[in-house]
Amino acid sequence: MLPEAVIEYTKCTGYKMTEAILIDSNSSWQGENIYRLAEELKIQERKVIDFSTPVNPLGVSKKVKAEIRKHVKYLHNYPDPEAKRLTRRLAQYHGINPETILCGNGSTELIYLITMVLKPQRVLIPAPTFSEYERACKTSDKSHITSFKLIKENNFDIDPDEFISLLTPHSSLNFDMVFLCNPNNPTGRLLRREDVKKIADPAREMKCYLVVDEAFIDFSPDESIIKDVENNPYLIMLRTMTNFYALSGLRIGYGVFPQHLIARLKEYKEPWTVNSLAQRAAVAAIKDKVYKGETCRLINEEKRFLEKSFMKMGVEFFPSNANFYLLKIKSAHEIYHHLKRKGILVRDCSNFRGLDNTYLRIAVKLHKENTILIKELTEILRKQNTTEW
Repeated sequence: MLPEAVIEYTKCTGYKMTEAILIDSNSSWQGENIYRLAEELKIQERKVIDFSTPVNPLGVSKKVKAEIRKHVKYLHNYPDPEAKRLTRRLAQYHGINPETILCGNGSTELIYLITMVLKPQRVLIPAPTFSEYERACKTSDKSHITSFKLIKENNFDIDPDEFISLLTPHSSLNFDMVFLCNPNNPTGRLLRREDVKKIADPAREMKCYLVVDEAFIDFSPDESIIKDVENNPYLIMLRTMTNFYALSGLRIGYGVFPQHLIARLKEYKEPWTVNSLAQRAAVAAIKDKVYKGETCRLINEEKRFLEKSFMKMGVEFFPSNANFYLLKIKSAHEIYHHLKRKGILVRDCSNFRGLDNTYLRIAVKLHKENTILIKELTEILRKQNTTEW
């Protein structure tokens, strides 16, 4: 195994940059494994309360369910390999050119497709962030990954000027690809659209592809850079229908690419990766305005409840622009296992680069489930404080 840090230094601002070659990756799971826990506890999967996956607690919308039932009888047909109906609808919804859209088996398929086709040699990735960027880059034995460490004292925010300082002709690093998750996973922190555009400009000058993963941007839709892709040949945007629309099991995502890349990507893309029901469900989902309104109302309401509860318990959390929170608790590792024994899953963040075993990520769920979690956390912390732990 190669050493984790080949080169490491700390800048005066407190940001740390680590260059590594084919580093061991974090777990690829977005959350924990409910199937494994159900088997361990000998309970039904539906009885597991899963706070580890940041998926809309409303579940699949009624209109999507109706659309799926309507089209089950056509499953004997192969799906449209180009997902034309969905692509046209997405283009209309976002007000963009349909020829710049490529659908995939979740956005994760597209992450791997991008690295396979473009074969980046020097990649800049913030830390902590979604681990699949690093895993995808490791498919090429020529990729050198530089980790831009985000620090707790700054709420794990990216300072655009610091980031941009690495994307100039004066930098010796010469990156050809950069990944940004916005809002970031697992921190929930958002880069404003203007700041993303500010980063995109020097990346373009360096002919460096900036891949912006907007998996959680539906919670801050005005901050999307989706309309900026058309005028920037080095800007790529990714989206998923997993988190906001709760279509995790159908695996549906899409990307918006500079038009010159589409043909190259399609040349290497596997056929039929987006099944027929996923295509139909996605079209129905983005048309359901009532569901979107109910989602935003619920998430905002429950976030206020959770934040108030965290403050009351004295639990440190980081303000989030998504449907989850990163918590810092001294006994996070013990809390994780205690909750797990009770059939409650939270995300252990110790395998995120830049975090340790004092961090947990919890999703925002329905009020009943959020109340159960807060009750359990309160009891655990009470026992710890009275040495009953």
